[in-house]
Amino acid sequence: MTKETKRQKQVAGLLNEELNDIFRRMGLNMIDGGMISISSVKITPDLFEARVYLSMFQVKDTQAVLHKFEEKYKEIRNELGKRVRHQLRSIPEIKFFIDDTLDYVFKMEELFEKIKKEDGGVSGDK
Repeated sequence: MTKETKRQKQVAGLLNEELNDIFRRMGLNMIDGGMISISSVKITPDLFEARVYLSMFQVKDTQAVLHKFEEKYKEIRNELGKRVRHQLRSIPEIKFFIDDTLDYVFKMEELFEKIKKEDGGVSGDK
């Protein structure tokens, strides 16, 4: 994968900031008692597509939440267009993805705890 250009980073930063505010105003940062935030925004070199990675905390059904974002796509993109039309020539297509990095971190921590407990009695901690 090629390195992101300065312009890609600028646009991704702008979109991240605006989308976070849009989600807050639309009540999309709290769904079913879980918190949703944007972990990152990646933009294609042609600036026509933005991939928005959503981090979900204590969300029971992540696919349902993802579907909710896709249902509100037009509304989100419309609002984004109003906000960034003076900075961008065209409003990128937005694609939502689930960022499961947090889940992965928790699973790894659980595994390490389990190993530590199993190891505790055998090796005799110093």
